[in-house]
Amino acid sequence: MEISEVIGIPFILFMIFVAPIWVIMHYRSKNKMGQGLSDQELTQLNDLAQRAEKMADRIKTLEAILDAESPNWRSQHD
Repeated sequence: MEISEVIGIPFILFMIFVAPIWVIMHYRSKNKMGQGLSDQELTQLNDLAQRAEKMADRIKTLEAILDAESPNWRSQHD
């Protein structure tokens, strides 16, 4: 058995079976990344953004209440 057979046969098998699948999967994933967000993901993102805005408003309200009731609360927790 020659060295070319030892290296050549696995290389040929790799090029016939593994490489095409690898290339197809690579470009499929690259294409999927280029498409951006799906409609469902965009809806979820908008929902999360709205929730974040509501939470920010609530935090501002709670901080205003704490400022009115205990003006030194910020310095006590630092």
